[in-house]
Amino acid sequence: MVKLKPIFDIFSKTASKSRGTKEILKITVDFREKNSLVISELVSLGIEPEIKHLKVADYIVQGVAVERKTISDFISSMISRRLLNQLEELGQYKNRLLIVEGIDEQELYSDRCSKDETGMHPNSIRGFLLSILLKHKVPIIFTKDYADTARFLSVLARKRPREIPLNVNKKSLDKKERMQFILEGFPGIGPKTARKLLEKFRTIKGVINAPESKLQEVLGKKAEVFKIIKEKY
Repeated sequence: MVKLKPIFDIFSKTASKSRGTKEILKITVDFREKNSLVISELVSLGIEPEIKHLKVADYIVQGVAVERKTISDFISSMISRRLLNQLEELGQYKNRLLIVEGIDEQELYSDRCSKDETGMHPNSIRGFLLSILLKHKVPIIFTKDYADTARFLSVLARKRPREIPLNVNKKSLDKKERMQFILEGFPGIGPKTARKLLEKFRTIKGVINAPESKLQEVLGKKAEVFKIIKEKY
C-alpha cells in the first residue's frame, strides 16, 4: 500500500507564517494619471496605486510630491506658462520632484538648429531648466520612458527615511575658528574681516584694546561697532 504524503494546506496558520506577510506599498496617484502606462507598470512592480483627486502633483510618494511630464508636455506647459504655476504649487511641499519622461524617445532640445519643432531655442529650454533648479528649488529627474519613471517611483516608495540620532553634536571648532567665531558676533564682521583683524592684532584682546584709528585701517567706518565694548549694560 502506497503511503500518501500529507497535503500542504496553504491556508493553514503554519503556511501563513512560513510565507510571511508581504508589506503592500502604496502610492497616491492623481486621477488624471489613471490611464497612463506608468500605473500598470507600478502594479507589475508590486505597488498599489491609490487613485485620488490631487490638487497638487501627479504622485505623492513617501511625502514627496512628484510632478510628471513627458517631453512634449514639458515643452507645451513651459510655453503656456502652466508649468510655472505648477512649480509654485509644488513649493508647498518640503520634498518635491519633477520627472521629465521620455529622453530615449524624444529630444528635449537640439543644437543642430537654432529652434526646435516647437519654435523654442535650445538656450531658452536650458534657461528654464536652470530656473526650475535654482529659483524654484525643484530637483529634476530625466527618465528614459514610462517604465523607467515607474521604477524611480518604486524605489522611492521602498526607501526608508533615515533616522537622525538624537545625540548629534555640533562640530567642535579649533582655536582659530573659535576666535574668528567670537569676532563674527559683532555686526558687520564677516569671516574674511575677522581673519584680517586676527592677522593684524594676533589676539581677541589685541583687537578689543586696539585704538579706533588702528581698527579703521582694517574696517574703515565699521570700526565703530567695537564702541559697544565700553558701553554699560
